[in-house]
Amino acid sequence: MNRAAAFAANAPLMGVPGAAAPPGGTGDWFRGAGGLRLRAAFWTPSTLVAARPRGTVILSPGRTEPIEKYFEVIGNFLARGWCVLAHDWRGQGLSARLLPDRLKGHARAVEEFLDDYSRLLDAFETRAPKPWIAVGHSMGGTLNLLSLEAGESRFAGAILSSPMLRIKTGKRSMWSVKLAVRWNVRHGKAGDFVLDDPDDPFDHTFEKDALTSDEGRYEMWRQQLYACPHLAVGGPTWGWLAFGIDAGERSLKPKALKSVTIPCTIVQSGEDDRVWKQTNRWAAKRLGRGRYVEVAGARHEIIMETDDLRAVFLHEFDAMADYVSPVNDLAPVPAD
Repeated sequence: MNRAAAFAANAPLMGVPGAAAPPGGTGDWFRGAGGLRLRAAFWTPSTLVAARPRGTVILSPGRTEPIEKYFEVIGNFLARGWCVLAHDWRGQGLSARLLPDRLKGHARAVEEFLDDYSRLLDAFETRAPKPWIAVGHSMGGTLNLLSLEAGESRFAGAILSSPMLRIKTGKRSMWSVKLAVRWNVRHGKAGDFVLDDPDDPFDHTFEKDALTSDEGRYEMWRQQLYACPHLAVGGPTWGWLAFGIDAGERSLKPKALKSVTIPCTIVQSGEDDRVWKQTNRWAAKRLGRGRYVEVAGARHEIIMETDDLRAVFLHEFDAMADYVSPVNDLAPVPAD
């Protein structure tokens, strides 16, 4: 089957009062690697914003995150005249889960995710005007980078939010974590929760679990999650942890980083307890055209942060957007 034709419309987009899907969008199903049914959504900006779209933002969420969590920033991109293509990675959102227990955040291999991503781009290529900007958070940012390193050439620029290039492992050394991962995977426990901790997302609280300092945005996401429990993902499995470590290590090969010649900005949270900001700074310096911006005071989820902190991310996006798609004849169309 032609990849570009391998999708069908009418995937649902869930919303709650105050966090509804932005207008101008539709949900779609498409087929990923191995025939898995995956969800995407595509938005076109109003002609009152721009005479024609400036291009397309391809938005890739982080671990556990569905399209719905990004409705606000999708609206920000639309208001700037950009089309937006957002998607649920396999194993999360409304895309196919890999285990019967939907709360298990599982993964098998980096190659499956990269194949899914390539199929997504193929399926929407004729609908998504160029230039394209890749925007990825955490896990999504790492997979975006790996795709570029593997030779994906359709993007004009990339903005990566706290990419998951090296996971923090708490009080345990990375060596001991790798040893535990290898033992559990080899002994048939790849589908078990790491340390038997389900990390039920419905038990989370802002005080203990938030990855943003903006309580209002955190609670809005909680409302979305309770309105559609099928969106929830809990703790990672040993299989996911093996994938996460492998993805980061692959992305950090110096030759691979240097091969990425499009402009690529890493916007890194200053108070990150999920990924090593030092590693991300190191990687940015080795990209062909890399830029590193650290947001002092921001926690891991910069895009969900307080207005003043997420404004840094949007400023960097605007700079990239103006570089790859300068505003000239894209003036707003006067209202009737």
